Amino acid sequence: MSVIPGTWRKSSYSNSTGGDCVEVANTDDHGAAVRDTKNPNLAVLALPSDAWATFLVAVKSAKL
Repeated sequence: MSVIPGTWRKSSYSNSTGGDCVEVANTDDHGAAVRDTKNPNLAVLALPSDAWATFLVAVKSAKL
């Protein structure tokens, strides 16, 4: 699974003051990768498409 070049985007839930920043990118297998904006060279959490879909459902249904 590889990140598609140029697809990193900041989460709409990220803080505009520089804190709590998360970026998401598409992967070549239609999944997604997540990284910390402040530390983009550290580890990336990569999820295949089915796991990403499950994650999104869980996040959207959470009472935040």
